Amino acid sequence: MSGLIVPAGQGRKLITKAQEITFKVTGKDGSSTSSFEVVVPPGFDVGAHTHQRSQEFFYILEGELDLLAFEPIEQAGDNWQEWESSAGDRVVRAGPGSCMFVPPGCPHAFRNATDEPARMLFQSYPSPDHEHYFEEIAEIFSAGRSVDSAAVQRMRERYDVSQITPLRYGPPAHPNPRPATEREA
Repeated sequence: MSGLIVPAGQGRKLITKAQEITFKVTGKDGSSTSSFEVVVPPGFDVGAHTHQRSQEFFYILEGELDLLAFEPIEQAGDNWQEWESSAGDRVVRAGPGSCMFVPPGCPHAFRNATDEPARMLFQSYPSPDHEHYFEEIAEIFSAGRSVDSAAVQRMRERYDVSQITPLRYGPPAHPNPRPATEREA
């Protein structure tokens, strides 16, 4: 029996206008967890969402991301950056070495509100759900000038993604007020 070694910069890449995803370890490799390296460009906001069956782990390698992983008091409006939990948790601006674990059912989101790309290790259980999700969203993004929102919604339903706030990609939005940093949180 052999394991798997994936050298730096190697792995199957999916590149869209919104993200660059490198498949590192997949279900085809015999893993129950999918592992990806993801480059998150400035201005990308995945939008708050939940998964009922999946769990996820995010580890920031470079750059900074705003992170949310809690049930808010109220899911009001499209701006998850202003949400707060009943325990007082708020969005955190996190840098290299920071991680976020998301159990099934937990609302979560990430956003690059800086002017520099961020890079993270992303793991999702069970495989190959997120592998197929990334493949299909890349197809949808590359199909034409505008994104077919109905196709995206149908795809999300198939892959256990309940979107709460919209996915956004545009110029970095500098929050006001600024999320707490890890030192402040």
